Amino acid sequence: MPTKYETLLEKIYEINDLNKALSVLSWDREVNMPPAGITGRVQQMTTLSRFTHELATTDELGELIEAAAAEIDGADYDSDEASLIRLVRRTYADARKLPPDFVARVSDVSGHAHHAWVAARANNDFAAYESWLAQIIELSQEMSDYYGYEDEKYDALLDKYETDMLTSEVRAIFDAVKAELVPLRQAIDEFGSPVDDSILHQSYEISKQQTFARYIANAIGYDFSRGHLGTVVHPFAISFSRDDCRITTRWNPDFLSPALFGTLHESGHAMYEQGTHSDLARTPLARGTSLGVHESQSRMMENVVGRSRGFWQTHFPMLKATFPENLNGATHKDFYRAINKVQPGFIRVEADELTYNFHIILRFELEQAMLNGELAAADVPAAWNDKMQALLGIVPPTDTLGCLQDVHWTRPMLGYFPTYALGNLYAAQFYETAVTQNPAIIDEMAQGRTDSLVAWLVENIHQHGKKYTPRELVQRVTGQPLDHAAFIRYATTKFSDIYGL
Repeated sequence: MPTKYETLLEKIYEINDLNKALSVLSWDREVNMPPAGITGRVQQMTTLSRFTHELATTDELGELIEAAAAEIDGADYDSDEASLIRLVRRTYADARKLPPDFVARVSDVSGHAHHAWVAARANNDFAAYESWLAQIIELSQEMSDYYGYEDEKYDALLDKYETDMLTSEVRAIFDAVKAELVPLRQAIDEFGSPVDDSILHQSYEISKQQTFARYIANAIGYDFSRGHLGTVVHPFAISFSRDDCRITTRWNPDFLSPALFGTLHESGHAMYEQGTHSDLARTPLARGTSLGVHESQSRMMENVVGRSRGFWQTHFPMLKATFPENLNGATHKDFYRAINKVQPGFIRVEADELTYNFHIILRFELEQAMLNGELAAADVPAAWNDKMQALLGIVPPTDTLGCLQDVHWTRPMLGYFPTYALGNLYAAQFYETAVTQNPAIIDEMAQGRTDSLVAWLVENIHQHGKKYTPRELVQRVTGQPLDHAAFIRYATTKFSDIYGL
């Protein structure tokens, strides 16, 4: 006769399998589905969302969780069993707060909003998306009230992406980052040696970009035998199991960076979940612990690795062989400087490491205003442009390059964006710890190799999946809570060298 824990595990497997099936439908919608299939796909995803939510919120499941918890009482805190009980208790309690009809409404509106956003972005037509954004804001407000909060409305949603993080904490961290980065940017503008990035802005054949994207993803450790590279409007990574972690990117025929660094970025996400321990399979533990920590892995591969000098000293010859006419006469040093040019731009995913954080602060501030009812959907474009002017000194000429650029506001995902900047901070703190514990990482990085770094990440972060909260993980790994100091040290050293400060 199975134990209570074993019975719970079978229920968890079933719910997890259904959620992964829902993810497959979502991935196919964005990568393969013909435009005319949107109505049918929304219906399919709404049905499955409602059914899965019902299974995940029954009284019987709650009773089984508590019975299993009592059965394993005394189990080591670090054990898979104790970790799973902690997680499912929390997710069960959260899921019970959302009425089934609300979950179905979120799926329905999000499905149609995504389709409308793709067209609005392509046609620079915010008016065609405005009513959908208004519904997304309303759904987000409702969701925040369902979850509940003590201090700020935004706390309720932020917590779902960065467990136990408060809006006030994020605000304090961002203020500290701004205080350090603004003087560095000013020094670069006033005293830095000019950096020429025209080498990146040429005609790059897409088929060759695709070939090199696969090469470079494999070079950093992404396993294509357990992965796939697809094409989408807005890049993302998704996993259906540790052995099926897919990445996507988009291709620009006149600019090399988006596909190149988009591929490195999404590979970092996928490698995190490829590295989860096999014992966690088919459970919600087999995921990244938070979106901030998840983002640290993608930013690690995109920037700490992918924009490093040693990496391109090794891999630039292959890039040059792929694009001999474009890169004729160029050196890896030219390329390294070009990809690290600090210059305000309109597109978040194409931003340099310094200005990127200001893109996130902009969204963080707008989301709070939307959630608090201080910013209506119709006023978002103007508010966006005002903040771009204030934070980056530029104004997007179109909404496609402004408030329509990101996919996130096609779903009630307010609270997500801060994790992108938090990921930069986690990445620097993790990397600083890694090289302290294993100095060989520095030597390998100088040779364009990531073997020891990836092994350290798997051992200390990836294999644990969602067993620990982000606070627990960063303390466990680095011996300290999350702090911005490591990122400031990393950025100051790197860009002072590049710009001769």
